[in-house]
Amino acid sequence: MAEDAKAKHWAREWLDALIWAAIAAIILRTFFFGAYRIPTPSMEKTLLTGDFLIVTKLAYGPRTPMTLSVPFTDIYVPGVNVPWFRIPGYSEIKRDDIVVFNYPIDVAPVSVKTNYIKRAVGIPGDRVEISNKLLYINGELSEQFETLMYNYRVTARDRVRLSSARIREMGGSVLQSGNGGYIINMTPSVAGDIAAWPEVEQVEKYILPEEFDIFNRRGFNFSRGFNNHDHMREFTVPYSGQQIELSSDNWHIYQDIIERYERNTVRRDGDTFVINGEETNRYTIQKDYYFMMGDNRDDSEDSRFWGFVPDDHVIGKAGMIYFSWDGERFLPRVGRMFNLIH
Repeated sequence: MAEDAKAKHWAREWLDALIWAAIAAIILRTFFFGAYRIPTPSMEKTLLTGDFLIVTKLAYGPRTPMTLSVPFTDIYVPGVNVPWFRIPGYSEIKRDDIVVFNYPIDVAPVSVKTNYIKRAVGIPGDRVEISNKLLYINGELSEQFETLMYNYRVTARDRVRLSSARIREMGGSVLQSGNGGYIINMTPSVAGDIAAWPEVEQVEKYILPEEFDIFNRRGFNFSRGFNNHDHMREFTVPYSGQQIELSSDNWHIYQDIIERYERNTVRRDGDTFVINGEETNRYTIQKDYYFMMGDNRDDSEDSRFWGFVPDDHVIGKAGMIYFSWDGERFLPRVGRMFNLIH
């Protein structure tokens, strides 16, 4: 009997320890930190496919639970929305912060939408413009980080064949080749190095013509008023309290905001709008929004395609790479471990 009692006591202690460990893990994951893996090259070369990140939720303020869900899973109770609020953080989102957020146009409760990571190139009230691939914020050229990647057109002399392996070793990726011409995804620094090769005649950014239409084939509301991501006329990132005048020309910018994120019912006939049963062309924005872009500017489906990120979709700030796995070489990238993210 004594042995049975001792075994029960031991089992109870372990069960108590596991319960408290689970509670601590839930609290840490909900209010302090999260883990995130980079699944695609959209943030290269700043973040690489296979990087594992620590995301700090304290920076912008953690959200209290928004759904009834099973901890550590994607299982939640459909149709049940929990009243929530954001606990104040120690920082506001600054321009060019690298932010983890819920993918806005997913059809699901906010907190269970897919996690995305991009750079917040435009904050509420910023004027954004893209001209010949270059991003302008409030009329000035945005910061050109060394890790930004673009597609370049490379022409070889006398149709000499360039070495794809050599280009890959330098950090570039050949997307197309033929007749001495190449489309290569790379940083400006790598482009400069390749331009110095004796067998290379010319290196220039691969810029789509303004009239070339790729957006309207994708079905996103926001991009319907533009043709492609290399040229976007100036618009303002919406902010709470902003008063806008709606028209058929700008409806593509505000449609998801008004109908999807701020939950209004809208009927539209040309330039006539009926919002929640009232005919009006005026609307006051209720939330702050952000314009997000990937650092691999030609291999990132981001705000240029699907529009703005509402402030309630923000999860946290990318803080540190704690592990990195090179899937091509099947080796860890030791030099990237425990690097802070800027």
